[in-house]
Amino acid sequence: MSISNNTKKSILSSISLVLKLAIFICLIGAATSSRLFSVIRYESIIHEFDPWFNYKATRYLVKNGFHKFLNWFDDKTWYPLGRITGGTLYPGLMTTSGAVWYLMNKIMKIQVNIRDVCVLFAPAFSGITAIFTYLFTKNCYNDDQLAGLLAAAFIAIAPGYISRSVAGSYDNEAIAITLLMSTFYLWIKAMRTGSISWACSAAISYFYMVSAWGGYVFITNLIPLHVFILLLMGRYSSKLYSAYSVWYCIGTLASMQIPFVNFQPIRSNDHMSSLGVFGLIQFFMFGDSIKSTISTKNFKIFLKFSVIGLISFGILGLFGLTYFGLIAPWTGRFYSLWDTGYAKDHIPIIASVSEHQPTAWPSFFFDTQFLIWLFPCGVFLLFMELQDEHIFIIAYSVLCSYFAGVMVRLMLTLTPIICVCAAVTLSNVFKYNLKIWSTIKRVKNKQENRFTEICVLVSKLVTVLSFLGYLVLFVQHCTWVTSNAYSAPSVVLLSGSTDADGSPIFIDDFREAYSWLRYNTDEDAKVAAWWDYGYQIGGFADRTTLVDNNTWNNTHIAIVGKAMASSEERSYEILKEHDVDYVLIIFGGLLGFSGDDLNKFLWMVRIPEGIWPDEVNEQSFFTADGQFRVDSLASETMKNSLMYKMSYHDFPGIMGNPTQSTDRVRGATIDESHVLPLKYFDEVFTTENWLVRIYKLKDLDLEGRDLGEVYDMEHNQTKKKALKKPKLEPRVD
Repeated sequence: MSISNNTKKSILSSISLVLKLAIFICLIGAATSSRLFSVIRYESIIHEFDPWFNYKATRYLVKNGFHKFLNWFDDKTWYPLGRITGGTLYPGLMTTSGAVWYLMNKIMKIQVNIRDVCVLFAPAFSGITAIFTYLFTKNCYNDDQLAGLLAAAFIAIAPGYISRSVAGSYDNEAIAITLLMSTFYLWIKAMRTGSISWACSAAISYFYMVSAWGGYVFITNLIPLHVFILLLMGRYSSKLYSAYSVWYCIGTLASMQIPFVNFQPIRSNDHMSSLGVFGLIQFFMFGDSIKSTISTKNFKIFLKFSVIGLISFGILGLFGLTYFGLIAPWTGRFYSLWDTGYAKDHIPIIASVSEHQPTAWPSFFFDTQFLIWLFPCGVFLLFMELQDEHIFIIAYSVLCSYFAGVMVRLMLTLTPIICVCAAVTLSNVFKYNLKIWSTIKRVKNKQENRFTEICVLVSKLVTVLSFLGYLVLFVQHCTWVTSNAYSAPSVVLLSGSTDADGSPIFIDDFREAYSWLRYNTDEDAKVAAWWDYGYQIGGFADRTTLVDNNTWNNTHIAIVGKAMASSEERSYEILKEHDVDYVLIIFGGLLGFSGDDLNKFLWMVRIPEGIWPDEVNEQSFFTADGQFRVDSLASETMKNSLMYKMSYHDFPGIMGNPTQSTDRVRGATIDESHVLPLKYFDEVFTTENWLVRIYKLKDLDLEGRDLGEVYDMEHNQTKKKALKKPKLEPRVD
């Protein structure tokens, strides 16, 4: 019984659909499972610093509802100023998590803790990211399903994306990259079809992106840049006009509903490119409508002078409105993207953040492995065709390549386009070299040039096998990097040693210290610490902090830095003025932890120096020959600083030698004669490995005496009591 061609096509189509579905399930499984190393190796815990604030905000949302969440004023942060939290955050991450929690607990009746929702949030969305990457690549590159599947597979396990989306990494990027790819996919779809419904979908996705991440400005500028390039290339069309006009109008109006964004889309220089392109495309629409009414020569003259005049008017208007204060100028973060030395000279708080540093070359290979050298090949292949959607990928590639080189954090936005371009390259390689059967037939049928055909066949086989080997190595590399580099929570460290049964030994000093604060201090106690640890103190210990990772008030951060860099007596005065009860510092000298406060200390000096140069001078913390030292050659200003005293308090003698110990981070020998005693602070807690140290400010003397003088007097009396009295014998004459 013969089967008709239509039946064969139907069967093949069904098989293809089933296989595609199976591949997507495998991709989602790989994307999710590869991000669970942290839960398996450690436990279900929130990572890093910013995620602790997001987790705290999500708990508040779930407990108090959306209305109170948007109007939330937190008086336990940035004391005594407080923070209008509901109006100074991007609520998309929290509302999505809250919706998932509500769906599972209230509707599906599955009891799930909000912490577990937050921990597993990023792995779950990574699978959705893979799907949108497939759709984006397929729509951008000739409906090539192989390229789409390869791109989805790459983004599912690429370390550059996994670094910000492992289980427990409950940060805005956990959802932002998903929305980035969905917005770009919907924009390409809208641009190709001219459909208003697709443009509306792109605008809604953009609104969701704005609600979730401050990096939405990247989309705000990339899509207008794409349209601007198309206009310059003479590729204006009614489809392009419909897509961009609908996207801009609906997206801009929707984004202004986010309290933290407010009127920025029409009053900030960061958003002016989208407004300018919107005006420009209206002009092109007008020109297109009158094109048929005038001669070609006159139309070209009209178009040339009109475009020049319009662009000139736009630039002059932008500078004029900025000058008169009607439009906010570009921010320091914007300038730091174009001038890598700007932040260090003008805004040290930005330069002090490790993820704002320039990217080292090995990081590109570490985060993308062999995809990085397939990336330019993919861009070249797109240049060869240069369709409208290809121009979008090229613009994305060029911009992000530069920005990722300037700031290591932006490797996150570069990784998706690397995966797309690498997939385009591999798709072409496989499509050309997998045509093996046709080559074999030619070898069989041809008597002449058979040797040449055999060489072609062998070269194709070698090429295919080589790239399959690269793919195997890529999977191994991604698994190793994810497991060893990106799955460790910052609050729990591995010691590198094991128990007798072979299980790893963990260093849990951070949670030990935060638990001590939570259970051994008053609920209204104020804790001063460097801003890095503000979110963790608020999330773990639930105590009031002076500064945290929001870094919205440079002066307040400078006050804490000034206290750490000043003499003990002056530091006590500063902290008492702000009602501080405890001071928390991180010290890695015993453990060998290089991320401690002494290694960040110069930033604690530079930030207040920009405000109080007469009181804080960076050069005074260096030796005469310009070295930053902590041993016997350290400057007197350094030895007298509060940070130095608190870090090395009682440290000499801890390693066996009664008078000396070695700082394992800085390789310096610390003698007890170098460390001056603390007179205004009492040590109240030091963790097991000396990683976190907590000090309490002494109460004011009841008799109004200076605490330094009281300490000296009591110390001298103790010495006198310790002196051995001479034995008196009766005098016999």
